[in-house]
Formats: sequence, C-alpha cells, structure tokens
Amino acid sequence: MNDTTDGATGAPTRRDYMKYGGTVVGGGLLAGCSDLAGQSEPGSSDESDGSYSVTMAPMGEVSFDSPPESIFTRLTHHAGMAFALGRGNDVNAMHASDYYDGLWNQFIERLPGVTLDWSGLYSSWDPGEEMLYDLDSDIHLADPASVNALDSWDVADIEEIGETVSPWFGNTFSDRHNEPPTEWVDRYEYYTLWELFEKVAAVFREESRYDALETIHTDLLATIEENLPPEGERPTAVLAGMSDIESIYVYALKSPGFLTAHMRPLGPIGALGDDISANNTIDMEGLLEADPDVLFALGGMSPQTDMLQIREGLGNHAVGRELSAVQNDRVYAQGARYQGPILNLFQLEMTAKQLYPERFGEWPTYAEGPYPEIPEDEQLFDRQAVADIIAGDH
Repeated sequence: MNDTTDGATGAPTRRDYMKYGGTVVGGGLLAGCSDLAGQSEPGSSDESDGSYSVTMAPMGEVSFDSPPESIFTRLTHHAGMAFALGRGNDVNAMHASDYYDGLWNQFIERLPGVTLDWSGLYSSWDPGEEMLYDLDSDIHLADPASVNALDSWDVADIEEIGETVSPWFGNTFSDRHNEPPTEWVDRYEYYTLWELFEKVAAVFREESRYDALETIHTDLLATIEENLPPEGERPTAVLAGMSDIESIYVYALKSPGFLTAHMRPLGPIGALGDDISANNTIDMEGLLEADPDVLFALGGMSPQTDMLQIREGLGNHAVGRELSAVQNDRVYAQGARYQGPILNLFQLEMTAKQLYPERFGEWPTYAEGPYPEIPEDEQLFDRQAVADIIAGDH
C-alpha cells in the first residue's frame, strides 16, 4: 500500500489502491447509490487486475485493489466486526475506547488464545477532520451518513476525506431503523447485524471467516428456536441502564435493528411494551407498575459496573424491593447493544440462560469479572471453534 500524493492538493485520490468505484469525479460520495437495488452479492472481483468492489448502502459501490490494513471506526459494531475477522488490533480509533476495551475483554477472556487491546485509542464519536488526516487510515469503517448527522460535518467534508484519505464503509442507522439525514434518505437501506458483517468481511477478503462464524450463529439460532417455550410461558422483562435508579433509562427489547439482535430471537415479553423511544426514562414507581419478571442491567458486564451494588441498591430501595425481579433474584447483567458478531454470540447465550434457565441451563450469579465459566455441556456455542476462526485456524 503506497500513498501517491499528500492529499492536500485536491487530487482525485490519495491512495491508488483504494477508491470509490465510479463516484470520485462528479458527485463524489453521493453518486451512484441509486443502483443499490438488486445488489445481493457482498462483493465482486475484476480478475484482470485483482481489484474488487463491495456494494452497501449508503455508500454504493466501493472499489479496492487490496484489503485495508489500518482501520478507523466510530462505533463498536464495526470495530467488533474487524475483531471477528482477526483485525481487532488494527483498529486505530473508536468511541470510548477504554470503556469498550474493558467490556469486550470480559467476553474475550473465554476465547482461548485471543487477545484485544483497544485502550488509549483516539476517541472518535465526533472526529476532527485533521485527525483523520493524521491517522491516515486505509479505511473509515464508519457510516458517512451518521457522521453527516453531526453538527461539525457536512457532505463536502465527508467527500473530501473519502477522496483524499480513504473510503467510508459502514452503516449505523440499521441500529434501530431511524431515518438518516435528508441527503441520505433516498440511498439508505437497513441490514441485520450479520448482513452488515458479511459486507465488511468482503471488504477484507475474509469471506471464509464470515462463513465459518455464520454457521455457528445459524446453529445457535436453531438451538434457541427449538427450545423456546410458548409465548404464554415467557417472562416479562425490562432492559435498563441502572447507573441512577431514580431516573432509569429503558430500552426496547424487540424493536427493528441490530441493537436488539440478541433479544429479538428469544422473544421476551416487554413489560413496558415494545414501543419505547430513545432516551426514555422512568422512575422506580414506573418500573414497579410494569413489574418485570426479569430486569436486565445494560452495561452490567463492564468492569466499571458493580452488579452487587446495583442489586443491593434495588433491595434497599423502598419501592425497588417490591419488584418481582428483585424478590426472585432475576436482576441480570447485560453487555452492549452496539455489538459485533462475537458479542452477539455470547449475548444470545447469556440472555437465553437468563430468560429460560429451565430450557438452556442456569446463568451463574454474576457480580463482577469476566463472562462466567459455563460447563462445556451447557455452552450454546463452541468457544474454541470461535477462537480458531478469529485466529485464522479454521
């Protein structure tokens, strides 16, 4: 991979090996995206020169001459995809990197021989344009429409980075099927978490890793489907942020989008209904009115969260102690909603055990530390197989 210009001269591209296919001149990033309809294959190749392209909304067709090496990300569903493809340590930026480094490693502890270090990376929630030049990434594995939603970025800025540094490739509004900024509405499509992962795998020419992991995912979903109780026998549940039990953030369990990719297949009954808007908060009285059988504490797997303290706080609260979930010891830790494929596997397993212990085996009482050790005969997917795929030994 060789840089051919310094990028500050306004040349069409800074990298000969990687560019937007057919979109760099005359319309930039927003051109050509209306051709997305009917594009089902994650990638296509030109045998004559080894180049290849991958098509995904909202970018359209993006062309490459070789797989990218250094990887810029914003949100952890994209960073988690790089990790699943054995490229986690090539990520050079992400939102709240220290927090997510700690959280991801709680799960990775159970994958033999797999390591990950995201600590100290550039925090890229609202990335500075000059920093993107300094990072000089081979790909911006981030949704340009979601960057455009920031007040500090416009389409021209996004096109400049895509043309003079490296392409954008990502999709974020598939998280809950929200509408993107106006400039992107006509070219946006929504994907499942694993459909997005298939596209990202094609960018890195790691289709075999994707296929191997998708087989494990498909088998896990089949196991879940085969063992789910009838809907009338399922518990009610609430997913909540429990950092402040006087003002509790609550989240939908079965909304469209990949934020609930570990909940929806398990079919829990939302004690608050399924139409919960973003940034919705309730007080303890409101939670008691819903009175869920199961209370999920979002982020409870983070090393910065004390689940014992959360349980004690609820048990000592005049209203909280009346909750059925508290009285029946069914307050459980959850991980992250912006999950990559590996966290999705773990969170499908843990949520299955938390909701239906009689069907999938008991979830150990969890207070702190890494993902609990599960007896091998009670694991819902093979840890060694996943570790081997990440390591490239599949």
